[in-house]
Amino acid sequence: MVYVAVLLLPGVGLLLFTMTYLEDRLFAEPVAARHARRRHLRLLPGGRRADSAPRRADPASAAPRPAEQDAAA
Repeated sequence: MVYVAVLLLPGVGLLLFTMTYLEDRLFAEPVAARHARRRHLRLLPGGRRADSAPRRADPASAAPRPAEQDAAA
């Protein structure tokens, strides 16, 4: 019986260590990612602030594309 207890002791110790580690990670406060930035993307058209610079017109988008031109002209 002592032999069985001695043989099981390392396994039980490893199980105890693993469970403690997992519980600490599970219940710890989440840490923000290092690469996360606030307000990085502006996905909505009205999302710009009023004091920011106005958009510049893109000269390539101002000219009509060949597919958009009227075929009769």
